[in-house]
Amino acid sequence: MFASLSERLNDIFKDLRRHGKLSVEDVDSAMREVRIALLEADVHYSVVKDFIKRVRERAVGSEVSKALNPAQQVIKIVHEELIKTLGEPAPLNLSGTKPRVVILVGLQGSGKTTAAAKLARLLRSQGERVMLVAADPYRPAAVKQLQTLGSKIGVEVFHTAGVTPPKMVQQVYETAQKGGYTVMIVDTAGRSQLDQELMDELTAIHSKVNVAETILVIDAMIGQEALSIAEGFRNAIPLTGLILTKMEGDARGGAAISIRSVTGVPIKYLGTGEGVEALETFDPGRLASRILGMGDILGLIEKAESAFDQEQAQKQAQKMLAGEFSLEDFTEQLKQIRKMGPLQQILEMLPGGMGAAAKVMPQGQAEDQMKMTEAIINSMTIQERRHPDILNASRRRRIARGSGTDVQDVNRVMKQFRDAQRMFKTIKKSGTKDLSRLFR
Repeated sequence: MFASLSERLNDIFKDLRRHGKLSVEDVDSAMREVRIALLEADVHYSVVKDFIKRVRERAVGSEVSKALNPAQQVIKIVHEELIKTLGEPAPLNLSGTKPRVVILVGLQGSGKTTAAAKLARLLRSQGERVMLVAADPYRPAAVKQLQTLGSKIGVEVFHTAGVTPPKMVQQVYETAQKGGYTVMIVDTAGRSQLDQELMDELTAIHSKVNVAETILVIDAMIGQEALSIAEGFRNAIPLTGLILTKMEGDARGGAAISIRSVTGVPIKYLGTGEGVEALETFDPGRLASRILGMGDILGLIEKAESAFDQEQAQKQAQKMLAGEFSLEDFTEQLKQIRKMGPLQQILEMLPGGMGAAAKVMPQGQAEDQMKMTEAIINSMTIQERRHPDILNASRRRRIARGSGTDVQDVNRVMKQFRDAQRMFKTIKKSGTKDLSRLFR
């Protein structure tokens, strides 16, 4: 997400770091470049104007002139003002009488039905007893789609054919009360555009049940049109938050930076992929860090905690620190990492050079490389995986043929494995202080 913008901003900051002391002209030149970069990313012009003004006022003052590293101080100011522009985090409101009703609204094609399943999965993982309501009888296969997704995540989907959505929501609410459900997520009907009929139906649903959250699901890829859509819904119904979908894309994603400032509606979640697990709780600080190429280590840790088998991870860690790290263990680590989601997104969350390189990497390249690595290791015999020292030239040629790769690819995988072995041996000898090397 924001790959092009991150690259542009990093180039600007790299040039700024070449100056030992910053003049007003240096700051103004950098701010002109930042303004262009934000506008090209489709950040709303009024938001860009206010943002640049706030940054410049701080960057030409004593806050920077007295700093030991003026360029780094400007980057710190940009980071802080970007967080301010993105807005304060607004957690989902799950207070009040159970079941708490969360209504998802939006136009057709925004990813609303998939977002309902993603949110249900997330809340279920947090201990909530969740139900889904398929309240879109108009779009062909909408009900079936939600039922399929519900089955995939283990969440029950309710729908009554031939009943209007407001009446259905009221009936299911009573069922939820009796059944002990804590959260009821309603996937409402969408339209190709804003119209009175859509708003009347949503207003009628609100009148039937006590709604805790009304969340607009909106496609971040449509650019500044997202702002007008959000304003249109906000003016008609009491919106409490936003889910921005397709944030894994790059083009025109700047609407995510603008939307809180322009509409006043807080972002609750970001959809970062097609999988049911690809939903992140919005955190302005972490998103600002990723936009500026600083990585998101906390987000990476959360992904690992949710994907890794803790008992297996503990056994792996003990073997690594004991110096017993084989190619079988290496393969197991790759499988665990793949559970965290698309590899390119994971790499982008790392700070420094690796994260920056991932942002400009061709789509799918990281996944292809990991699949190649797994194919190479799977083409080895058990003895070769456990005792890689026996891999002579003829064995490597056989492995390359068996995996559909070249000998050079086999050599590259073996080098990666040896580097990992050396790293863990170093950690074992020097203690945990060398763990910091993992994040350099």
